[in-house]
Amino acid sequence: MIIGSQEAIFHDCGFAAGFFHIFDHFQTDDPPLSGRRIDVFLPRDYGQSRNRYPVLYMNDGGTAFVPGGLVNESWNMADAIERLYEMGKISQLIVVAIYPLSRAWEYTHAAWNSREASGGLDRYAHCVADCIKPFMDRFYRTLPDPKSTMVLGSSHGGLAAFYIANCRPTAFGFAAALSPSFWVGLDDGSFFPWVKPSLHATLEKSELVERVKHTLSDGRQRPRLYLAWGLVRAGGASNACIEERATARCREMVALLQHRYGYRMGDELVVYEDPEGRHDEQSWARQAPKVLEFFLGKS
Repeated sequence: MIIGSQEAIFHDCGFAAGFFHIFDHFQTDDPPLSGRRIDVFLPRDYGQSRNRYPVLYMNDGGTAFVPGGLVNESWNMADAIERLYEMGKISQLIVVAIYPLSRAWEYTHAAWNSREASGGLDRYAHCVADCIKPFMDRFYRTLPDPKSTMVLGSSHGGLAAFYIANCRPTAFGFAAALSPSFWVGLDDGSFFPWVKPSLHATLEKSELVERVKHTLSDGRQRPRLYLAWGLVRAGGASNACIEERATARCREMVALLQHRYGYRMGDELVVYEDPEGRHDEQSWARQAPKVLEFFLGKS
């Protein structure tokens, strides 16, 4: 089928919560960022209703609903959504799962690994905010205002979610960053010995915060944030190194958000340290219901 000028297919996996429109080669105005897959998960009764829906945009879309990625795991978002629907805890939503083309480049704001392309996050933010979101708002029954729109991701995808929402607060009113790579450009030498240590020792003076500090300072427009990370350090370098750095920099970010920018805990900012959390999709999947309730909870 053709939606707008984009080719899509209808796909039903039998999930009680909904079905998919799948765009295998989504085109944008930036050719290097065109041709990616996007899975749009719609409520089961979308075709019969006339409702408009809030929208959750997910980075690393290939692990959102089915196993994928480096370790072939999934967030199992359809199951989480179904359970919350059954309990009446959230309103219906649309999920837009965006697959990366060049993950290390698209999801990072600064050079961090000289052996991989990096630093393309501004262009990816443009792709999401100025190409994908306007298309969804035009051709689907969305609630397009930022109060009804969240961007979610983990690891590099979590860094990207935080960055996109703060660079485009008129488009995204919520962001959830799980085990985010706030360490990019700061602690890279800990993992990659060929990378020179940054001169910046703190997040407050980092390139990341410098780019978004004006949004963080704006109490009227800044996004509401959900930050989470895991405390397990066993089981490989991902937990012992990357998750350890995610934990340290997330704690630093929380302190900065509260004490420098005046974020109110529990209202504008939700924080969760998972004592059983690892740097993997299974741990992030356990967070999915909390994220969805933060975004759409009826209470």
